[in-house]
Amino acid sequence: MKNTDRLWDIVEAHRGTFTALADRVFDTPEVAYTEHESARAHADVLRAEGARLREGVAGIPTALIGEWGEDGPVIAILGEYDALPELGQEPGVAEERPLGRFGHGCGHNLLGSAALMAAVALRDHLRERGLPGRVRYYGCPAEEGGAAKTFMVRAGLFDDVDAAISWHPSDYTGVFHAASLANTRIDFTFHGRAAHAAGSPELGRSALDAVELMNVGVNYLREHMPPGAKVHYAYLDAGGTAPNVVQAKATVRQLIRTRRLKDLNVLAERVRRVAEGAALMTETRVETQVVSAVSDLLGNRALEEAMQANMEQLGPVDFDAGDVPFAEAIRATLTEEHIADTFRQLGRPLDAALALCDFVVPLDAAPEASMGSTDVGDVSWAVPTVQAWVATCAIGTPFHSWQLTAQGKSPAAHKGMVHAAKIMAMTARDLFEKPDLLAAAKAEHAAHLAREPYSCPLPPEVTPPIPQRG
Repeated sequence: MKNTDRLWDIVEAHRGTFTALADRVFDTPEVAYTEHESARAHADVLRAEGARLREGVAGIPTALIGEWGEDGPVIAILGEYDALPELGQEPGVAEERPLGRFGHGCGHNLLGSAALMAAVALRDHLRERGLPGRVRYYGCPAEEGGAAKTFMVRAGLFDDVDAAISWHPSDYTGVFHAASLANTRIDFTFHGRAAHAAGSPELGRSALDAVELMNVGVNYLREHMPPGAKVHYAYLDAGGTAPNVVQAKATVRQLIRTRRLKDLNVLAERVRRVAEGAALMTETRVETQVVSAVSDLLGNRALEEAMQANMEQLGPVDFDAGDVPFAEAIRATLTEEHIADTFRQLGRPLDAALALCDFVVPLDAAPEASMGSTDVGDVSWAVPTVQAWVATCAIGTPFHSWQLTAQGKSPAAHKGMVHAAKIMAMTARDLFEKPDLLAAAKAEHAAHLAREPYSCPLPPEVTPPIPQRG
């Protein structure tokens, strides 16, 4: 692409620093609330860049904020750096080679690095132009199921922010359609009575029976849920490994999702009643503990149009011929359905020969992908927010897969990361230099809150589930 923007040069000048940061985070993968090495890596860069640094914000040891500038608007750039369990994979290899550790199967090593890269470049731009304004980088842990941003919003860390910008690695480039599911994770622990399963089973009260009956009840509830609602579960404690013991304690985690935050508490209460019914049937006692909760995403058309204009000016990621063979090798490990599904979601005809995205998705050609959840949702209710999808991997690559982890340090991934930094920096620059744009974004946000006020989905007594270090 032809360089027509000084800000692109500023971003490019930092390529080496942030490619190294992305690879450092990739090589030290850590899951929710344990991202000590990843947070340290980001803090090291923030110190080197002279940021005003706050660590351990919102009572979370791995959350941090770095800021530059004075006066003017406060624009937040959101970064993440948490990994996923059991997705450790040898990078650069197009076959499954597990490393027996956590892995960045959603590209968050790239996500946080590009976000911080954009913030540093934006700082340089403001200094070069002599413009007022504060650039604030949020290092956010535990997006994967931990709801750290929800805790950060509740702690008031976005109260003085004017707008927020983020992105996510993907197999295509386009504005992030503001659609996600509100969710809550609740642990249901049943307490029964142990007994010899053969000698005196009548004396036992099985907590495991209660968990299984609860799951049956929730399955019957599915017919009566609001459209788009989903419930998933995982056994955290099945009561032990001895079948000749009536299990006295068992725990199941229920993940409850709805399209709108206002429906979440209603469905969660129905799930709680199912649990109470299971306890009644088995003569056990049930305790509940909310682990996390996030809101659905709130869109902002003014910011989305601004980001789309910058994407179109910049064009697609500048992949080269050297990136194609590895992308094609990854695609050979996928099903035809994986590849076709990306094109279907984007409303484009299948191009089976296209290994890496070479287009920008139009703003109103919104993807129709089935929705997941993100704690960016709560930020979007606190302040006007916009996000980008940016291509960093072969078309069809599923999230949370070894194939995505395998591409996490590839030259193509680094190109997409730098591209994302440019998009975010350009959009933030617009907010500093075009007061009418920021005013329009804030007015749109305020109008939505007037119709539907925000209510934090986390009960006030719930604190971040931070593991003890030992």
